[in-house]
Amino acid sequence: MNDAISTISIIIPVLNEENCLRTLLPHLKEQQITKQVIEIIVVDGGSTDASIHIAKQLGVTVIAGKKGRAIQMNTGAAAAKGAILYFLHVDTLPPKGFDQAIINAVSPVKEAGCFQMKFDSNHPMLRFFGWCTRFNLPICRGGDQSLFITKSLFEQLHGFNTNFVVYEDVECIKRIYKKTNFTVLPNTVVTSARKYQEQGTFRVQYHFAVIHLKSSLGQSPKKLLAYYKKHLSS
Repeated sequence: MNDAISTISIIIPVLNEENCLRTLLPHLKEQQITKQVIEIIVVDGGSTDASIHIAKQLGVTVIAGKKGRAIQMNTGAAAAKGAILYFLHVDTLPPKGFDQAIINAVSPVKEAGCFQMKFDSNHPMLRFFGWCTRFNLPICRGGDQSLFITKSLFEQLHGFNTNFVVYEDVECIKRIYKKTNFTVLPNTVVTSARKYQEQGTFRVQYHFAVIHLKSSLGQSPKKLLAYYKKHLSS
């Protein structure tokens, strides 16, 4: 892409994530190697901790939105000025030069993609699932890998489906695969294994697999959320 259309807006949904923000926001600025990231937008879903204060203190844009990751990410996208939207979980750390990698990857026929991923854990199962992210298949995708997409394509797809309170990343990525050539970059993001460590690696992965199966069988977003709340919500 040329410089006129390669600007990047980073969008980070948060809810009570003061500790992660203290780590992520300085990390993003340290890992950039271009001037193409024109803004970092933190979309807050009603934090009661110091998340908003820390984000403002570290010099990024803060938007108050309704709680719900899909809603928050759509809110950030609507406000974004960049030609490329980069959706990032607050506990995921992109690699050095992530901005240049994204710019190099995007073209008129490749309008979206992600990085490969590894967890900040040496658990064999988590290492295996991280290894699987190298394959360019919808079943290997997830929000923790981060997602970049042109704003024009995101708008064509009408953004994230806000009916999904869980599984919103995967549902959106499935639609992206049908619309453009999806790119999986060789660079690796590092994401937190905190949910697995808190609730048990095998337990969490089993229930995520069930949610994926239920979605594939056509169960509604409401039923997916009910299952998640029963088995994984903390």
